[in-house]
Amino acid sequence: MNWALFLVFAEWLVRIGVSARVISRRTNVSESLAWMGLILLFPFAGTLLYLWFGEALTGRRRSKWMKRVRPVFERWLLDVAPRTIKEWADGQEEERALSTMVLNTVGVPALPGNRVTLIASATAFVDALVVDIAAAKRACYLEFYIWEEGGVVDRVVDALLEAAGRGVDCRVLVDDVGSRGFLRTRSGRKLREGGVQVFSGLPVGILQARFRRWDLRLHRKIVVIDEDIGYTGSQNMADPSTFKKEKGVGQWIDAMVRVEGEAAEALLVTFLSDWQLETGSGIEQLERAIQATPIPSKKSAIVQVIPTGPTLARDVAKQILINAIYGASGRLVLTTPYYVPDENLQLAMLSAARRGVEVTLIVPEKVDSRLVHFASAPYLVDLIEAGVKVQLYQKGLLHTKSITVDERYSLFGSLNLDARSLHLNFEITVAVYDRAFTRNLRGLQLDYLADSQPMVVPVRPSFGRRMIENAVRLLAPLL
Repeated sequence: MNWALFLVFAEWLVRIGVSARVISRRTNVSESLAWMGLILLFPFAGTLLYLWFGEALTGRRRSKWMKRVRPVFERWLLDVAPRTIKEWADGQEEERALSTMVLNTVGVPALPGNRVTLIASATAFVDALVVDIAAAKRACYLEFYIWEEGGVVDRVVDALLEAAGRGVDCRVLVDDVGSRGFLRTRSGRKLREGGVQVFSGLPVGILQARFRRWDLRLHRKIVVIDEDIGYTGSQNMADPSTFKKEKGVGQWIDAMVRVEGEAAEALLVTFLSDWQLETGSGIEQLERAIQATPIPSKKSAIVQVIPTGPTLARDVAKQILINAIYGASGRLVLTTPYYVPDENLQLAMLSAARRGVEVTLIVPEKVDSRLVHFASAPYLVDLIEAGVKVQLYQKGLLHTKSITVDERYSLFGSLNLDARSLHLNFEITVAVYDRAFTRNLRGLQLDYLADSQPMVVPVRPSFGRRMIENAVRLLAPLL
């Protein structure tokens, strides 16, 4: 047998077969082309990478449990329907349009009757959380991508142990990769021994790799206390004074929101759904939660909870962001640690600037990934050339993910402006249709802006740098 000829035949068979699979999935064009280019250049290695990372497979077990959760979620929607916002005020056409789009894609309605408080630092967040846990009577549910023991986090651990000791149902759900090793730490053992249920979601291992994609991550940050208080935002359960100091990017800068009212119920439903999907239990608590009688509220803010992830309709997160960007008419301010958009999101940003919207994008000067640093540079240069004010935050790794639109409403949560958050991660965002809160968030963005410097486009970047940036940009849809 002519082994050289056989090898050439096998290479082309793999190239054609796997490329046909990529085409048949009908994902966005840039992602498909990136995978096909990788497979054509490196047929065997590219195929292995595609099998591991190319499709958002969540596993048979999770799919089975999702079928159990779906009817309960639909009953909750029926129950909450009379409490949803029915009439929008004059001048809230963009808010109504975004809310309708979220309802039609994610299924969660906008809920009135909330008090939303912006928390601008990790210390303030922990202070407020410890107080709420100490006052809890029924439940304390926490879900975080990263949980790292030590520092201010130990105060939360102690508060949970005290709450569990007095009979409060306490649960902690963390991501298996982001919090790798936490279950074996002293804090993890103390929590379990003290009566707190602790689980890691989306576990990674050789066995799991056979049935689902390795790099799907539970990136949400959610806290629910007694069904009527909730928190979400960008803060992981880690002390920023010590977190990832070895990366040399400075202290991580985050913010959270505290929600009292109807929207906390939507955060509760999201947490209990995740708990059921990861542990196989919790459907009973979810059913009881949707049957609970809501507490009348005189608070005024309209809030819409937006859970997104690879198990929902395709490109939901991206559609919501693009809708908000195209809806801006005067001023648009965004903060994100990572800016590696796809073509549609980048086009929306460019279009906003070119039609006269004052667009400001604040990103950290230093990030914890060299690959992301090189991948984002060409996109940022294009934004600057279109008139976007790209500002580089100087006092650490700005990790807050926020968007304010014309100071009328805002988006806030765990969603980064990159392919991973848009397509692979399970994320949580809240749309806050409240001008007072949006003004407060805009004030925090201005504080970030005061500690930033305008990005300067190099007049003549070196040939080597241009080649690296452009090469990495081709892989941006896969990052």
